Formats: sequence, C-alpha cells, structure tokens
Amino acid sequence: MESNPLHPFELHPYVTLSLFGLDISLNKAVIMMWVVIALAAGFLYMAGRQRRLVPTRLQSVAEVLVEFIRSMILDTMGEKGLRFFPFVATLFVFILFCNLLGLIPGTYTVTSQIVVTGAFALFVYGLSIVVGFALHGLKFLQILIPPGTPFWLLPLMVPIELVSQLARPLSLAVRLFANMTAGHTILAVLFGMVVSIPLIPVAPAVKIALLVLVALMMASRHRVFAKAGLLGLVGVYFLIAVLVSVIWLRWLPFVFTIAINGLEVAIAGIQAYIFTILTCVYLGDAMTLHGHAEGAHEAR
Repeated sequence: MESNPLHPFELHPYVTLSLFGLDISLNKAVIMMWVVIALAAGFLYMAGRQRRLVPTRLQSVAEVLVEFIRSMILDTMGEKGLRFFPFVATLFVFILFCNLLGLIPGTYTVTSQIVVTGAFALFVYGLSIVVGFALHGLKFLQILIPPGTPFWLLPLMVPIELVSQLARPLSLAVRLFANMTAGHTILAVLFGMVVSIPLIPVAPAVKIALLVLVALMMASRHRVFAKAGLLGLVGVYFLIAVLVSVIWLRWLPFVFTIAINGLEVAIAGIQAYIFTILTCVYLGDAMTLHGHAEGAHEAR
C-alpha cells in the first residue's frame, strides 16, 4: 500500500460523525484546515501586533503580502473592488498556506481534494453572480452578450457565453486540484526511487579515477567560467553531477527530488495566485458587466 503514489491522498476518518445524514467525520484534511487557519491567523496577528515605522521581518512580509493582494484587486476591479479585500486576502492566504504546508512530510495537502477546491470555486462564482445582480439587477444578464455582437448572432453567442460562464467554477476547481495532486504524486514517485534503486557496483579504481576527475573539474571551474562564460560553468557542474551520479546512482533521484520540491514550492505560490487573480477577474466582470459598463472605476 505504501508503494502506491496516490496513497497520501487517501482519507480515513479518525472520528466518525454524522449530522442530519451528512458525513462530518474528523479526518486529516479537517485537522490540516484547522492548523492552516491557526497558523495563518497567528502569523497575521504577530505581524500586526507591534506596527513600527521600521518594520520587523515578519511585519515586512505581511506588508508585502498586503500590497501584493491590493495590487491584484486594483488591476482587475479598480478602487471600488477594495471592498472585497478581506475576502480576497483570506482566500489567498488560506490557499497559499494549504499548498505550502502540504509539502511537509506527514501532513496533508487540503487543496488536492476536488471537494475542497470545488467548494471554493462554487462560492467564488456564486458570489460573483450575487454581486452582479445586486449592482445591476436584470441588466447583469447582458454579461451573456459580448460587446458589439450583431443582433443576428445572438442565438449563437448567448449559448456559447452561457457555457463559458458555467465552465468557470469547473476550470477554477480542476486547475488547482490537478496541479497540486500531480506535483505531489511526482514527488512521491521520486522519493520512492531514492530508496528503491540499488547502488551500481563500480570498481574502486573507477571510483577513484572519477573522483579525481571531479576534483580537477572543480579546481578548473573558474578558468572555464572565464573562457566560456556562465553557460560553460553550468556545463561543468552538470558533468560533475553526472559523474557523481554514476558513482552513486541513488543520488540522481535524490537530486531530482530536491529540484522538484523547490519547483513545488514555486507552484504552490503560483497556484494560489492564479486562483485569487481569477477570483478578482470574475468579481470585476460582475461589477463592470464584462465590458458593458464604463470600467472598473465606474462600478457602483
């Protein structure tokens, strides 16, 4: 069972509970969401507890985060969109913490569950619909008619726009779910390779010769850099990595694992950003009727 790369995504209830026929059992995903909420709230509380003119490191991180989210809102919704700042900031921080904490061995990636990402996506889409009707009434249905569409094309364009609108929550949910699941599956496979690939029997004389070659290459890397530039230096380090991997093959998947783990950290932030920026875009479309209004700054 442990060799199955999808095993970390399985959920088993610690405490089985039900309410009005609904399963509300306590499992690892629920616990991780509690942990994420506690850590995110603790981080924001500690960062804003002592606001100084010369910010501390924690305060600096929080300020950068706030400015980043604020710029997302201004770019997509304008000044009027700042009313949604608490919601957008909460969504971004929660998804970011879920993605990052899921990289720690022994934890669980909450956003690898389509139920969780689907709930986020449906709530975001439902909120955009409510905002649209609250601001524009029945005129919000104009969002199904692209600006400048001739009257005779309406029977074709309205169904296309309707399908496009209904596909928004599906694409929003699947994108986050698929990226987090795929990345963690690759990590699980590579970690399995680290412990399963046997060492290649290499004669001691060959090992010594290869190590001497590695030492010579390390000693001459600065001259190589001076002659061939950055590309030559990268080539030298690549050859060194290949030679070391020939001596101890188990190092190769380990190096790949470290590299992909670093990539997963970047993907965790990128996916949180994509989900949040699309949320802002959907809310901005609801406020401006997808180009039917004067613009984000004119939204009421």
